Amino acid sequence: MNLKPFISFSEYSLADLEEWKDKGNKVAGVYCIYAPNELIRAAGIAPVSLCGKKQAPIKEAERELPASLCPLIKSSYGYAITDTCPFFSFSDIIIAETTCDGKKKMYELMETIKPLHLMQLPHTQKGDAPFHYWLAGLHELEKFLIQHSGVEVTEEALHAEIILQNNIRKELYELMVLCADKRSPLTARDMLAVQESKSFSVNPENYLQKLQTLRTEIDEYLSRPDLEEKKGVRIMLTGCPVGKGSEKAITITEDLGAHVVCMENCSGLKGLTLPVDETGDPYEAIARRYLQVSCSCMSPNPGRLDSIREMITTFQVDAIIDLTWLGCHTYNAESTILRNFVEDEIGLPFLHIETDYSESDIEQLRTRIEAFVELAE
Repeated sequence: MNLKPFISFSEYSLADLEEWKDKGNKVAGVYCIYAPNELIRAAGIAPVSLCGKKQAPIKEAERELPASLCPLIKSSYGYAITDTCPFFSFSDIIIAETTCDGKKKMYELMETIKPLHLMQLPHTQKGDAPFHYWLAGLHELEKFLIQHSGVEVTEEALHAEIILQNNIRKELYELMVLCADKRSPLTARDMLAVQESKSFSVNPENYLQKLQTLRTEIDEYLSRPDLEEKKGVRIMLTGCPVGKGSEKAITITEDLGAHVVCMENCSGLKGLTLPVDETGDPYEAIARRYLQVSCSCMSPNPGRLDSIREMITTFQVDAIIDLTWLGCHTYNAESTILRNFVEDEIGLPFLHIETDYSESDIEQLRTRIEAFVELAE
């Protein structure tokens, strides 16, 4: 199976970005899956993910930001002020969002570096008022995009992007189900590369084609009659967006003989089963779809529990590891709600891990995950 286009996505994406910019096109750096790709692309702009996932730039960020902030915020800002992320360098504008207080204040500093639009999220999904507030915000974002690209957004362009992004979400989700087959040769790190590369794809049509090719290859592999099922506990990883801490947990879990078969976080499966309605007003359809994303910044957040329940069945999950960042108050608080749901309603083992991007707690994590895997066997 050819995973190189996904594992080496950074190399391919940077080459595509350079070609895109050489043609006079614009690039938008985005930090969250609340950023509507359909609207950004319909305005002639290519969105790329900028979330900081490494420890290296955090020290510089802490010269201006509190050390108590979560590592994702500090890493993201550190890359911006040190100009050590090529994707940030390529970005002409930044699309930001109010998913937490720390991010909001960090963005006030970042907007002195590059033009930035801050999407004002409602704090709940209930009722008509949040929807109309969010819809109005999307129109404000549209004005910002047009101002910087010079490309007017048409309903035809928007509709075409809606269909394309829906196809990508559907294909990616179905591919992840195949990858989690007990006979599949792919690891969680392979699956992570496939999922993460979506956020760096300058040409989404090419990305969709690569997904379809990989799916065909996996289908052909799984059709072989001589395959044996992999043994070991099947783990769902949930919680904060993927970063160095998630990589630590995945590596330790799989070294212990267990298998991370799905990741319910922002870098994983979150939102993939939420298509944009392809009929009716495209702006309203986009607003309704993105407002349904089950982030812990929403209160209440029942959609996350519903999504996890569905994934437990689809991916045949035996146990759940909930990984949250130090300083991420919403996901840390919501972990108690999730634990009660998983243990009391679903009846599965549950482990909450609170960590950061450093290497200092690896052995502690290994001890806790090893005991948890033994309990779940």
